[in-house]
Amino acid sequence: MPHFNALWVTETPEKTYQRQIIQRSVSDLPAGDVLIRVSYSSLNYKDALSASGNKGVTRNYPHTPGIDAAGIVEHSDSPAFQTGDAVVVTGFDLGMNTAGGFAGYIRVPAAWVVKLPAGISLRDSMVYGTAGFTAALSVFKLEHAGLRPEQGEVLVTGATGGVGSIAVAILSQLGYRVVAGSGKSSAQDFLKQLGATETLSREDLQDESNKPLLKGRWAGVLDTVGGKILGTALKTLQYGGKASCCGLVASPELQTTVFPFILRGVDLLGVDSVECPMETRLILWDKLANDWKIPSLDTLMTEISLEELESVYLDKILRGQVQGRVVVRCEALA
Repeated sequence: MPHFNALWVTETPEKTYQRQIIQRSVSDLPAGDVLIRVSYSSLNYKDALSASGNKGVTRNYPHTPGIDAAGIVEHSDSPAFQTGDAVVVTGFDLGMNTAGGFAGYIRVPAAWVVKLPAGISLRDSMVYGTAGFTAALSVFKLEHAGLRPEQGEVLVTGATGGVGSIAVAILSQLGYRVVAGSGKSSAQDFLKQLGATETLSREDLQDESNKPLLKGRWAGVLDTVGGKILGTALKTLQYGGKASCCGLVASPELQTTVFPFILRGVDLLGVDSVECPMETRLILWDKLANDWKIPSLDTLMTEISLEELESVYLDKILRGQVQGRVVVRCEALA
């Protein structure tokens, strides 16, 4: 059986968590229909939580995190996939309680696997990863609810993060006037390069007046942070405005009233990329590979090794020090 390197997180008797790069065998992997030799993964906030012992993400250790993986099928018990197919896996239970993409191989159910569409490479698919897929799903739901570029400005919160940065780029490419909200004052040039017409600070986006409604500005809001920023965004939507919600890095709590909904008729759209139906997944990956493809993907990403992931980047993302996307090389051993 082939051997491969993997990030390995263990729980000590003192309830602390240690991580290292170890060699594993394919025979150690869980049962599944499709064995994939992983070329690339990507770093998400949830991965760092799993690597830090967050039992809300991963119940049992030892464990290999990594909620994203892109690679080549080496064996398939499903007629839907053949040896040599380029595929991508994001969401479902990968990297949570199933050995994840920070490794040279994964083995998963066929129902989790998407055949990579023409027009996108394995590496570029992981520049998107779960973050980019979530951004695309957020835009998809906003447009399905009726949002259009001519209606006015769209606010993206947490705009320097993985979801936010890709959302800014997609919306800008689709013709929206995008205002980027970020807690990083040094990121203005980065956000303007992605297509933002204006940047606002975290303080600009948090109302302290406790008024139930404020002057309407936004036609749409793509929120990645939750908490008071989302509550303020709802109060500042125009009549009939749309807001999507996909994150909680600021807070899982939402303080609001019914007034934005019953006086302005706004919509709040929940976005879940983990259990997203396969029919929608296929539509969105095709859009990311073609109509919604970001031409300057390399400006969004940093490429690292498994060793750099373990020693540096898992801690950096928890401290809010990662800008854009981080792609992880996952070379299997010969």
